[in-house]
Amino acid sequence: MSDYIRLQGMEFYGYHGALAAEKELGQRFIVDLALQMDLKTAGVSDDLEKTINYAEVYEVVQEVVTGPSYDLIEAVAEEIADRLLKEYQPLESLVVVIKKPEVPIAGVLKNVEVEIERCGQDCQ
Repeated sequence: MSDYIRLQGMEFYGYHGALAAEKELGQRFIVDLALQMDLKTAGVSDDLEKTINYAEVYEVVQEVVTGPSYDLIEAVAEEIADRLLKEYQPLESLVVVIKKPEVPIAGVLKNVEVEIERCGQDCQ
């Protein structure tokens, strides 16, 4: 059985991309997270200390996306996953999805999306 905390549709303005214009002008990025951990103790105890504070998670994601520039959104996703897995030890695994809606492609396209799944210390 798996329990999840999901944060969906977080929007930030960042300066990531392989093109100089993307780094200069910036653009919106949309991030979705699924955090997997056992939530039973938190649910039974009604104690914030027994779960992951999603307000803090939001701040970590915001720092990464609005922080130093990366060429690839793959690298942005990896940085988010790495920081969350290091900071929140009860976290078993997570999925990070980053959507880039304003893609500099000559064509009709809703967005480009990268999805990564990473495990915590106890995951194989």
